[in-house]
Amino acid sequence: MSNIPSEETIQRAAYVTLGCKLNFAETSTLRDQLEAEGIRPISEGEMADVCIVNTCSVTETADQKCRQAINRLHRQHPNAAIIVIGCYAQLKAGEIARMEGVDLVLGMEQKGEVPARIHELLARKAELRPTGAACHESVAVATKDIRTFVPSCSRGDRTRYFLKVQDGCNYYCTYCTIPIARGRSRNGSIASLVAQAEEVARQGGKEIVITGVNIGDFGRTTGETFLQLIQALDRVEGIERYRISSIEPNLLTDEIIEWCAQSRAFMPHFHVPLQSGSDAVLRLMHRHYDTALFRAKVERIREVMPDAFIGVDVIVGTRGETAEYFEEAYQFIDSLDISQLHVFSYSERPGTKALDIPHVVTPQEKHARSQRLIALSERKHSAFCQRFVGTERPVLWEHAREGQPMQGFTDNYVRVELPAGHTALDNTITRITLTDFVR
Repeated sequence: MSNIPSEETIQRAAYVTLGCKLNFAETSTLRDQLEAEGIRPISEGEMADVCIVNTCSVTETADQKCRQAINRLHRQHPNAAIIVIGCYAQLKAGEIARMEGVDLVLGMEQKGEVPARIHELLARKAELRPTGAACHESVAVATKDIRTFVPSCSRGDRTRYFLKVQDGCNYYCTYCTIPIARGRSRNGSIASLVAQAEEVARQGGKEIVITGVNIGDFGRTTGETFLQLIQALDRVEGIERYRISSIEPNLLTDEIIEWCAQSRAFMPHFHVPLQSGSDAVLRLMHRHYDTALFRAKVERIREVMPDAFIGVDVIVGTRGETAEYFEEAYQFIDSLDISQLHVFSYSERPGTKALDIPHVVTPQEKHARSQRLIALSERKHSAFCQRFVGTERPVLWEHAREGQPMQGFTDNYVRVELPAGHTALDNTITRITLTDFVR
């Protein structure tokens, strides 16, 4: 007797994910779980039985996008159950529960219960359907005590897999709500994470991106270290590439940098959040380093991996960032040998200590500062990519639709492209000579 559900019994789900790579990894894992249990993703033009919104709350704009997504799904799928999860759900469960069409709001501690709660909700709706009764109960069950680590290892939309190794954060930066939204730092064991990487290898995956909220803080739960983790992952046969998604500069030890430089599979690619190039602003933010330490990390990476891609996060317009502090930050960033900036405009978040800091930057000034940093980023990225024109680098080619160009990334994260007609290269690594770069 087959356990595979028939087409008549299969239910359909629509997914919307907002925010960080970690959210996308968690949604992908949930989608795989539900599909194995008979709830498959909708195809174009289909009506969903259930809509799942994985939310972000890093800015007020993120909150607004979450509300818009919920309203849009309710219009498009009026008879579907709507379940809301993620950071916005954790922070504003009651607010979301009052929205029209929302059936269930689950917080971070309930993340592992999502599949079971969805099945319960769909069963209840099926029972009520013949009576014509509605089932919009708008139940919110987010709790403040977040202790559970829910594993996630999933394939992205292209070729890479995303392995969640850690969740939560013990840092309380004055501008940030993540410790409230995701709880204290916690992690899976090295043995369990290695097992997930081995499963990726069995599925034919070649590249894994290591994700988390504060991955350098790995080991709070298990007494292990991030260095021990990456050393163990490097020994997994079949995985040819690892990338570290983002790591705090004070947790990026020289030992980690030097080990990555000689490792088998860790790519010359780092993403290190700076947030501000002004020491005065870093102190206002309650960051755990200063500009001298950050410069030392960049220089050490360049010493042992001259070709490495170094991406940097920067926030502009935070409370207390005077014109003089911003200029100081700009000059510091300009002096760094980095590859690209990710520029974010500061957004005031309720409950954060930043609200007690005087000097508010106007929206117009935030925009002007962002534009200057974006232009600086484009200049640095162009210079970085131009360095490799005419050189040979290994490229992992990503899945492309028939008739579309093939794209991929070099080991040091330079995006490259081939004309259509090379789909046989999907998920293979080849060495090519770079002739130009794609912006």
